[in-house]
Amino acid sequence: MDQTELTTIPSTMSPVTVSFSWYDYVIFSAMLAISVMIGLYFGCFGTKQSSASEYLMGGKKMHVFPIVMSLVASHISGITLLGVPADVYKYGAGYWLCVLAFMIVAAVSILIYLPVLFNAEVTSVYEYLEKRFDQKTRVFSSFLFAVSQVLFLPIVVYIPALAFSAATGINLHLVTPVICGVCIFYTTIGGLKAVVWTDTLQFTVTLGAAGTVLVLGVKATGGLGNVWSKAVEGNRLDIFDLDLDVTRSDNFWAPLVGLTFLWIAWTNTNQGCVQKLLSVPTLKDAKFATFYYGLGMGVVKTASVMTGLIIYARYSDCDPFLANQIKRKDQLLPYYVLDVAGNIPGLSGLFIAGVFSAGLSTLSAHLNCLSGTIYEDFVSKCVSRDITEKTKSNYLKLIVVICGVVCTVLVFIFEHLGGILPLAIGFGGMTAGPMLGMFTMGILFRRANCKGAFYGGVVGLALITCLVMPTKYLQSRGMIHAPEKPVSVEGCAFNFTQHSNSTTEDNYALAIFKISFYYYTLIGFVLTMLVGLIVSYCTEEDQKIVDEELLSPMIRHTDLDYKNGVITEYNTVEKALHLVTDNSAKGDSAL
Repeated sequence: MDQTELTTIPSTMSPVTVSFSWYDYVIFSAMLAISVMIGLYFGCFGTKQSSASEYLMGGKKMHVFPIVMSLVASHISGITLLGVPADVYKYGAGYWLCVLAFMIVAAVSILIYLPVLFNAEVTSVYEYLEKRFDQKTRVFSSFLFAVSQVLFLPIVVYIPALAFSAATGINLHLVTPVICGVCIFYTTIGGLKAVVWTDTLQFTVTLGAAGTVLVLGVKATGGLGNVWSKAVEGNRLDIFDLDLDVTRSDNFWAPLVGLTFLWIAWTNTNQGCVQKLLSVPTLKDAKFATFYYGLGMGVVKTASVMTGLIIYARYSDCDPFLANQIKRKDQLLPYYVLDVAGNIPGLSGLFIAGVFSAGLSTLSAHLNCLSGTIYEDFVSKCVSRDITEKTKSNYLKLIVVICGVVCTVLVFIFEHLGGILPLAIGFGGMTAGPMLGMFTMGILFRRANCKGAFYGGVVGLALITCLVMPTKYLQSRGMIHAPEKPVSVEGCAFNFTQHSNSTTEDNYALAIFKISFYYYTLIGFVLTMLVGLIVSYCTEEDQKIVDEELLSPMIRHTDLDYKNGVITEYNTVEKALHLVTDNSAKGDSAL
């Protein structure tokens, strides 16, 4: 039932008009120009990325610092910069628990997954599943990854393109092809090295934008003490609520447990992360990169959460949504920036450049790793094995162009699908859970076999899909909704007409469809593991001999023997036989 009421808003809350000055255009254009020059440098000078290893792995000579910067930058898109502050404003700071989740993720990755993947010497992380199980399992996992990326990347592009279009007045249909074209260009010709160094540049710009927003926001809201007190009064910091209700997304358990499993999956089964971690020279370097990556993500996520709290402090008594100043959640941060600092020359350009930098770094990184996955797991099966490394590199570049064009075209479709963002997030959980389940079975369970991994993944994906898709449908119809934190319009000072639609939740919706979206990855993981291990134990006759190096060091068979008076450790039958043969030969020669 529609209700109309008259409320007032202060003059400072009048609609903010956005326009780019020449300062803004210079800052934004400079960022794009430098990105292109980096791609030209790595693509046209030196080795020119003429081999597949050079193109995808940087020749395994990358340094820890740029790898860490690139890892953090590639996972910070407009979704983080625009979405997280808006969610904190509306639903509270529960997302802040991701900082604790990243600490757990780094420890688990370093102890369990990374040693296996690094020593497996794979180009595509899904090649591990072929070595451990079979080709069918690998192809299935690669297909899941490709689908998830094709659905995710257009959203990454669409959000900053929308912000740029709003700031400049340039049509979105003109902005998107130009920006995507720049990204596709430097990713295509420059390979991983161009991606890593442009990510480093763009991450620096992003930090500059986020830092500027934080400093200006703190000043505009009366200091951090005032921000904190406003957040407490508005229930935005009720993050240690230990309620075990799985339908809630604002308690302690949902973000901590859900984000832990989601980011373990992303860090250890996503080609984008693993490809970069494997491009450093040694396992020790990879562990350091993982550790600093977790720290970097925690810092950036904290900045995004603090931005949301600052925005709430600014509008705690005059909500811009109820005031009809903005219609969409992703408009909140641009509106806020222009409200508090719209009169500072160049700030709009820095902010939009930061948002776009985050989107470009994510797009370039994922295009690069997507090309490697598609080539290794699909294209390489259809071409001659005798092709040169230069030809392989050209195939990879062609795949980048095709995938980039597809993602650019999909942007024009996604702009008409308002519910596509929740749908894409659902797809992320749907694919991450089964993927993590298959990798975990291979790394931690010696008795897991190829049938268990494959059918566990398939059944896990099917069951989680049956949960997510109806949930998204019910949410799109307004039958299920997440309760929002309280807002106020008591401090508003001018007249406006507010239209609020009260939508009653469908009491007949099954409770299972109200489960928090944070748990999707965990549910998919558990279902995959459960089905996979049952199938494996029921088909033990199909179990093949497992190479110990494909298992986590925590479960490898470790035997001890003496060699030259020193205890020697070996973990495979071949190494043990070699040791015995070597000792026998030395004994015979002594006689």
